[in-house]
Amino acid sequence: MDSKQIAKIAFDALEDKKGVNIKIIDISNISILADYFIIAGGTNENQVKALADNVEEELAKVDVTPKQIEGYNNANWILMDYQDVIIHIFNEQDRLFFDLERIWSDGNEINGTDL
Repeated sequence: MDSKQIAKIAFDALEDKKGVNIKIIDISNISILADYFIIAGGTNENQVKALADNVEEELAKVDVTPKQIEGYNNANWILMDYQDVIIHIFNEQDRLFFDLERIWSDGNEINGTDL
């Protein structure tokens, strides 16, 4: 399964649980870290965890497992590393503070329906 397919499944999983302001940034031409960053928000700790749980469940259905997941216990910023797809799920306050969209603004923002 390629990174584009993984990104699409993750995007759909985030949308399914009503992720806030989901952004997909293609960073393949500007970084060797990954092909895509997906950034989403949740309105509270329970939603942030539910978003991460749903992404993990949907990707597990197609035998894709994360290399690592960090930040789940405090649920301020959950980072899910799927090798070429890195998923960031934030609470509202931390998303504004870290502002990854600005940091990675050299990447190409992609509409989830275009994946």
